Amino acid sequence: MWECIFFGGIGESVVVFHRSMAGSSNARESFYTRKLEPLHSEIELLGDLVSDPDIETPRNVNRVKRAFDLLFAITAMIFVSPLLLIAAIVIKLESPGPIFFAQERIGLNRRRRDRRGMAGECGLNRRANFDRRKNLHAGRPFKIYKLRTMRTDAEESGPKLAQKNDPRITRAGNLLRKTRIDEIPQFLNVIKGEMSIVGPRPERSFFINQIRNEVPEFPLRLRVKPGITGLAQVEDGYTQTLDMMKRKLMFDLRYISQFSLFHEIRILFKTVFVVFTGKGAC
Repeated sequence: MWECIFFGGIGESVVVFHRSMAGSSNARESFYTRKLEPLHSEIELLGDLVSDPDIETPRNVNRVKRAFDLLFAITAMIFVSPLLLIAAIVIKLESPGPIFFAQERIGLNRRRRDRRGMAGECGLNRRANFDRRKNLHAGRPFKIYKLRTMRTDAEESGPKLAQKNDPRITRAGNLLRKTRIDEIPQFLNVIKGEMSIVGPRPERSFFINQIRNEVPEFPLRLRVKPGITGLAQVEDGYTQTLDMMKRKLMFDLRYISQFSLFHEIRILFKTVFVVFTGKGAC
């Protein structure tokens, strides 16, 4: 496992040391120093932790998480079905087009050990090897389901992230997005096993390929199933720019590296607060 030893404050140096090399004759070569640029450096450090091949979530924990996902999703679908019906009627009355919206997103990367051979590497060599892997397929595509909140011609000119006061969003869509009601159909994705209740939000291949050129750690968020809600969503709201995606990556890697069932419950309670306050909506 990678250990981080900090010298100085932000903008100064950090030494990254691999525990497996402690006491060995190669210990001197097992660490390297980085310049601390707050966001980028934290992403790199978290990326080292997440990609460590010795770190795996126990199978029994994954089984408990899957059982919880199924129970929560089925129960939620039963209780919110009247709300879903009302939302569907409002969407149909306000604007022409379908009620539901399906879009391809990228899900779990089942080749979890893409960086196995890099876990013991340091500095520029490790980085160069990772750069050569950037064209590998990141994860399994799937269709995500949502209630339609935009005009049907919203992306005639190509993929574009939603912005605050985005003119493509309908009046009903604004309310649905603010309350996250538009995400309700994703409980079907959870039941199908494509998503989890809690996890990094699934992104489109178009945006993953854009940002991974600048931040090669971005596909590491695909080491777990994407979620309806997640740490990045409750802390940072909707993604509006590629720079915001970098910040969200930091939260996603934190979530993966600190995974626990207690942490899942904490995120769910924060999600309730976000739904009732509309925090981070656009």
